[in-house]
Amino acid sequence: MGAAAQPTNGSGKEPHKNGSSKEPKIKHPERLRIALLAWYRAHKRDLDWRRTRDPYAIWISEIMLQQTRVAAVTPYYRSFLARFPSARQLATARLDSVLRYWAGLGYYRRARHLHRAAKQIVSRHGGEFPRGHAEALALPGIGNYTAAAVLSIAYNAPLAVVDGNVARVLARLGAVPGELRTPAVWRRLTAMAAALLAPDASGDWNQAMMELGATICTPQSPHCAACPVSDWCKARALGIANSLPAAQKKPAKVRILLAAAVLLDPQGRTLLVRPPDGDKRSGDNHAVPEHGVLFSRLWQFPAIARRVTPVGRNRASHRSANRTINNATRRLARHLEQTLGISAPLLEPLATAKHAVTFRDIRLVPFLVRVRRLPAVPGARILPIAEIDRLPVSSATRKIAASVARVLPAHYAG
Repeated sequence: MGAAAQPTNGSGKEPHKNGSSKEPKIKHPERLRIALLAWYRAHKRDLDWRRTRDPYAIWISEIMLQQTRVAAVTPYYRSFLARFPSARQLATARLDSVLRYWAGLGYYRRARHLHRAAKQIVSRHGGEFPRGHAEALALPGIGNYTAAAVLSIAYNAPLAVVDGNVARVLARLGAVPGELRTPAVWRRLTAMAAALLAPDASGDWNQAMMELGATICTPQSPHCAACPVSDWCKARALGIANSLPAAQKKPAKVRILLAAAVLLDPQGRTLLVRPPDGDKRSGDNHAVPEHGVLFSRLWQFPAIARRVTPVGRNRASHRSANRTINNATRRLARHLEQTLGISAPLLEPLATAKHAVTFRDIRLVPFLVRVRRLPAVPGARILPIAEIDRLPVSSATRKIAASVARVLPAHYAG
């Protein structure tokens, strides 16, 4: 998450212990504030969460918008608020119900934190999102950025926000070099945000900065000609707007093959299990520990996962890929026998699919396993395969189920 900056003297400088400042001074910051606020009020996107000052609704939107596009969030925001219109109703709901309304949005820890935080809001704050910065920070899943965003937008608290969009705007305004997320750079940008904050309109100001970064001051090819604050932008004056901020180093991709078994009985029912808390390595350097994270720790088909080495396009590489799938098939059969008691299961291959979770590129390799009777497994759930969305399931599980729907459409009718 980003960081919240406390307002300073509006000079555009970051004070240091020796009284000097490393920060570039923004000339006439009051004029910049007027220009940006006027642009925002005239050109802001009409988003659901901008039509309210309800701190609960704003909090939900801010959590949903973390690492997620606006277009993806909007339908989830509407359905979530329709089902859980207040902190009290969220707090009293079962976690599985909360996760089901979150399913497909990703980063499910956010939903779990929302549920825990709602319980605290009810028990400690009378069901209302707290007004104090320290009290907000004490809630699960609330960091500096989220606390400042909710408190400024809902209560007009004089707190500046710094998220990725805002940091990029500030880096270009001040021609600040370096990667945004390095501690030294982030501290400089946080100080700039606090200095520029419009204290009498902090909610609109913070949203204006975020809107500018999302629509005008974009990561690549910023639209400088349309920018309402281009006259104050040092990066544009220096001709370096396209090269700021410095590119962030990304973690190396990890490639994973995930083999899953879709059990199906004659009544069209299947079996879903909870992901394990952790996988024992057993000396296998290619095993994927805690593979439940690949299913977002939601209900899933029985599965195993294994890291794989990328292969090329030559014949030897294809043979290697086939061996990898064959090995996964054998391991999956062994897994079904050891965990579900299904002896010598017949695995019918289904269409594979691509999936991604953060830095992981996953190849989903599903198999259909027809059984006369589904095994009785403590904690597992048995339900019609067409109704798996009654439980919170990840998009990976939906992709696996879709491979069954293509070959057995009758089980999905009605």
